[in-house]
Amino acid sequence: MDGKPLAIGSLVFPQMDQTDFTGPFEVLSRIPGSTIYVMGKDAAPIRDMKGLILTPEVRLSGAPSLDVLHVPGGPGQELLMDDDEVLSFLRERASTAVVFSVCTGALLCGAAGLLRGRRATTHWASFDLLPYFGAIPTRTRVVQDGNLITTSGVTAGIDGALQLAALLRGPELAQQIQLSIEYSPDPPFDSGTPESAPLAVANAVRRAYADLTRTRRTTAARVAERLGIDVPAGVAPV
Repeated sequence: MDGKPLAIGSLVFPQMDQTDFTGPFEVLSRIPGSTIYVMGKDAAPIRDMKGLILTPEVRLSGAPSLDVLHVPGGPGQELLMDDDEVLSFLRERASTAVVFSVCTGALLCGAAGLLRGRRATTHWASFDLLPYFGAIPTRTRVVQDGNLITTSGVTAGIDGALQLAALLRGPELAQQIQLSIEYSPDPPFDSGTPESAPLAVANAVRRAYADLTRTRRTTAARVAERLGIDVPAGVAPV
């Protein structure tokens, strides 16, 4: 796609995690010739999981042809897992676009049938749900499988967006963008994964996610049945 104008569509929805959108936006908006369409089921402003207001400018029903389909995650993903309009839109656009999911946006892609037989990742708290969607779980920060790019949780969207920029315009341009936003992570703590975090920290965060994870597992099992996916032995039951 070198030199070609790029149409990038980013889905926004209530109770999403805005960083899944705004982190990649910071990268993708800097690709020369790119236009980002902020898409929603309707044009009403939405609030993310912490109250930030975002306003779609394009309804899904009126979205243009896309080169990239960007699917964020967040708790509000649960409300779309059986939404025919959203899932049909994802399936349709995935046939001609690069699909880029961040965090639990992968579960939405899975509900649309886009993960079947594909290597994928997602937020650590939902990683074990990937087999319910026929995915091949791959525990790395960014996973590319053909026209599908998935990332682990939240901040990994920036890493994925840089990899996507390199795919679309080459590694030199991606590195220029990285430098322009001074993306050089140096966190004060090594608690960014359950494996590296102190046990008490990891257990506290697991407890905070427990109810949502149980809900997501129930939904994933229902979607697996709808898609006719046999969940492999050893995957935790509902």
